[in-house]
Amino acid sequence: MLDRGGWARDGAGRRGVGPGGTGPAPDEDAAAEALRVDREVRMLIDAGRTEAANALFDQLVSKVPPNLAPWTRAAVLTRRAVAAWRLRRIPLALELAAEGWSDIDVEHPRGSFAADTLGRLGYLLEGIGHRRASLEITRLAVAVARSGDDVEVLAHALQNLGGTLNFRACDLPADDAEVVFREARELLTEGLALAPDERIHLALTAALGASLAGLDDLAQAERTARRTLEVGGAEDNRWAMSVAHWVLATVRRKQGLLAQAVEFGRAAVDDAEAVQDPSLVQRYSQDLADTCHAHGDTEGEADALRRNIGARRTAQETLQEGLAQALDQRRLAIRAQRLATAAQEAAERDPLTGLANRLGLERAAPHMLNHAKSAARTPWLILIDVDWFKAVNDAAGHAAGDAALREIATVLRAECRVGDLIARWAGDEFVVLLTHPTQEDLVIGPTVAERIRAAVDSHDWTSVLGAVQHPTVSVGVATGRLAFERLFASADHALYEAKRKGRNRVEHYGA
Repeated sequence: MLDRGGWARDGAGRRGVGPGGTGPAPDEDAAAEALRVDREVRMLIDAGRTEAANALFDQLVSKVPPNLAPWTRAAVLTRRAVAAWRLRRIPLALELAAEGWSDIDVEHPRGSFAADTLGRLGYLLEGIGHRRASLEITRLAVAVARSGDDVEVLAHALQNLGGTLNFRACDLPADDAEVVFREARELLTEGLALAPDERIHLALTAALGASLAGLDDLAQAERTARRTLEVGGAEDNRWAMSVAHWVLATVRRKQGLLAQAVEFGRAAVDDAEAVQDPSLVQRYSQDLADTCHAHGDTEGEADALRRNIGARRTAQETLQEGLAQALDQRRLAIRAQRLATAAQEAAERDPLTGLANRLGLERAAPHMLNHAKSAARTPWLILIDVDWFKAVNDAAGHAAGDAALREIATVLRAECRVGDLIARWAGDEFVVLLTHPTQEDLVIGPTVAERIRAAVDSHDWTSVLGAVQHPTVSVGVATGRLAFERLFASADHALYEAKRKGRNRVEHYGA
């Protein structure tokens, strides 16, 4: 994969930088300064000055200007993702790319920053092996750039796509390759007519040489490569020089001058290794191995294959590291989701009894009642109050009183069905909401209520309360397809009647 080379100009499109591409954004100066520093990092990488590039990158990576428009911010983040990728800081590259992509995932791509962002995402997708998606998004970058009026961004998008097509053509049969090389040549020629910036002009020239060599226009391919070497050497751009050496190696191989092809091929691999681009190293070293084999240079072939294997191993480790990071992020996301769910459940759960608390009941009840209504079922609400509970606390102590409440919660679970909502409302009051009765269960509410009352009355309380007076419960029952508040009020009225009539009894209030 060609690193299609060169940055767009410092302002990355001073016209059309907003989401609609209709005028300058208020953050233009801050964005331009951020992109200027990003470009300096890229120039150091292309010169093979990795240590200096890392030092400068560390200074800027955490500094993203505030209040940037979505596509502007995405452009800054994806440019830094490409720089991190080239510096082999893979987890950081993926993190930056994901953040930039997420920022604009719901935005329709318009304007020069959008085209710039899409082109760099295409480069990263190619790097991780997602070649189909890479080509699609790179073509989209050109289409978006064509709809704007920033010629520099369009030139960069054309070079990006042309360089990608060159490498795709190398793996195709001759007839198919010719078609792809021709398309690449047209795109790169168009870009050269647009690009005033020397750096992007150099990247376009280098890539055009590869297209010409692929189309067997060897004389023009050599002139183009020589010009690239001259300018690239003057600008300390080893990326461009690696492409030029590869083009010259291709030309000499096609001319049958294998010894010279080997020398140019080695120079191409050396340059690609210096700029830390394993994709370039893979392409160039494989071609070099083939040339050495044809030349009978077994030692050179073995060395080229070793370098090819090393580059492939680096690419594989990159993919593995990226996959590991993706899995780790997914694991952390699942853990965070579970913690959030657990926190919500804890907020809705009574810590003493393990039943739902008032908050949990108030959140769940409306949904259960709506579901019962849609299923043509009539719900029942049972309100339970422990008789003389203060006397139990006073006689046996609060610890024993808490134990008694836990026992009552156990009785409620035993007497209710799965799907019934059981909650501790407050203090010594409990609520049971039944929303699953069938037509045959017309009196299920009073039946369950009486079972609960009887179970509490007959429960063996000795181990919990000793000789202290054992608790009983009074129960109010209400039914009807009502809102929760009205159903609760009806059950509360029935409970008052049970208390008034002597306690340890069930009263039913019909809707």
